[in-house]
Amino acid sequence: MKSPESPVSSIMTVNPVTLNPEQKLLEVKHIFEKNEFHHHIPVVSNNKLVGMISLIDFVRQLKGSSLDDADSIYHEMTVNDIMTPNPRSISPEAPIKVVAEMLAKGDIHALTVSENEELKGIVSTADIIRFLLTQI
Repeated sequence: MKSPESPVSSIMTVNPVTLNPEQKLLEVKHIFEKNEFHHHIPVVSNNKLVGMISLIDFVRQLKGSSLDDADSIYHEMTVNDIMTPNPRSISPEAPIKVVAEMLAKGDIHALTVSENEELKGIVSTADIIRFLLTQI
């Protein structure tokens, strides 16, 4: 049974969908439109974690643009234009409790899980809540 001291790797999403900095926002839009998707997408370049895009980051950039795929914003802007560089990351061995404490501060809602700048997974507040539900 998992405990608060168990490694975050035991609850993280492994092999998350990723983007590269050169991709157009149209591809980001299509990913976010899918059901059952994290609201955060890691950005990877040359197998190294370089950024993160949240659904909130994406929506803020739209600034009144339409949801029509033909809208120019989706073809002109890239992931690099809206990503948060150098996202907060944690080791796969970090205890779930430490991750919960970080996310509980409220300034972020997901952390990348990486080793030597290589993405291993992603953990979100939803993952922490699902873990806590198994504890009660």
